[in-house]
Amino acid sequence: MAFGALLTLGTLAAHADAIDSLETFVKTVKSGRAAFTQTVTSPPREGQAARTKTSTGSFEFQRPSRFRFVYTKPFEQTIVADGQTLWLHDVDLNQVTARKQADVLGSTPAALVAAAPDLAALRADFDLKAAPDADGLQWVEATPKTKDGQLAAVRVGLKPGDKGPELAALDIQDSFGQRSVLRFSQVEVNPSLPAASFQFKPPAGADVLRQ
Repeated sequence: MAFGALLTLGTLAAHADAIDSLETFVKTVKSGRAAFTQTVTSPPREGQAARTKTSTGSFEFQRPSRFRFVYTKPFEQTIVADGQTLWLHDVDLNQVTARKQADVLGSTPAALVAAAPDLAALRADFDLKAAPDADGLQWVEATPKTKDGQLAAVRVGLKPGDKGPELAALDIQDSFGQRSVLRFSQVEVNPSLPAASFQFKPPAGADVLRQ
């Protein structure tokens, strides 16, 4: 067998492992908790350099379809999916937006890591392709099958853990050229999470917008 063919087979095997790791993660990690740092890079405008902003917070999820993002810096914001409704609370504005979860969650990065019960459910909404390993992580590229949303593509970065593959990063590209990279740390796999983590009640006096 030619050396080039061996390299090709080796690359394919490595890529297959990335898809296998994502499948194992979805099957075996039923809940999780982590801290995150998110860096958003906006495309450069004419005569200006690209702009970046960094946020930090915490993330919890309970499969299927329940998760909680809490942004603490630089601005406080909470996003909760309770299985029926996706809530977004902007603390500074004291404004809450409520959307029917089934209408907005399918082709989103959250669906990849927290909502889908299995790989078949992901394949219903995304074209999945293994990408080359980088930064010590296995990467899977997911492209939404529907082209009318804001999400262009997302890469899921996984690393080996004591209990199987762990979520390490999300690299998200939207249709406007904006890139958002989330790096996860202090990852806990299958912790027991209270039901209250995925419940949300608009605070008194908040302006509630239902869409």
